[in-house]
Amino acid sequence: MLIRLFVLCAGLATLSACGGSDLQDPPVDMGNFRLGLNIAVADKAEKVPISRTATPDEWEEAMRKAVDDRFGRYAGSRLYNIGISVDGYALAPPGVPVLLAPKSVLVITANVWDDAEQKKLNDEGRQITVWEEGGASVIGTGLTRGRDRQMEVLSYNAVKKVEEWFLTHPEWFDIKSAAPTSEAAQAAPPGRPATTDTQALPVVN
Repeated sequence: MLIRLFVLCAGLATLSACGGSDLQDPPVDMGNFRLGLNIAVADKAEKVPISRTATPDEWEEAMRKAVDDRFGRYAGSRLYNIGISVDGYALAPPGVPVLLAPKSVLVITANVWDDAEQKKLNDEGRQITVWEEGGASVIGTGLTRGRDRQMEVLSYNAVKKVEEWFLTHPEWFDIKSAAPTSEAAQAAPPGRPATTDTQALPVVN
């Protein structure tokens, strides 16, 4: 199913432009959050046929780094464990005709646990789909970026979206600056980079 989805989406010509890294900005309020275990698995990741190849170990390293870069900034009083599985990906290759040049895309599933209580906080894994930034160009980033940079950007985008998801559940982390927000109200959360996410199949804007 992921392969069919990626092949369908690869020909889309318009994507939302997104900004650069926000990791130099002051962190958002994450209440009592402090990063505990940082778990990433990618042994079952599906690769789109028209894609550069990355090993499970490479994806796991990229995801753990992105999680540590973002969530390692918080020094709250309670440990939370984050688990991310890489479900599927496409890394735009070079040398593909312009009109067929695929966009780089990543699908992950995220979960979070309260370490002290050994309790999973979300009922179901949160599946998230993120694109590499591309503006309105039909040219895939395989012509402008190396594979490692594509993975870095996709991992950053995915973990940024995980943080946005966490912020819709302030009760998990005792965040005082935000009121609990329903999932339905988060259909188009603000912030960058531009992504889509669902609980089931990814839906592409």
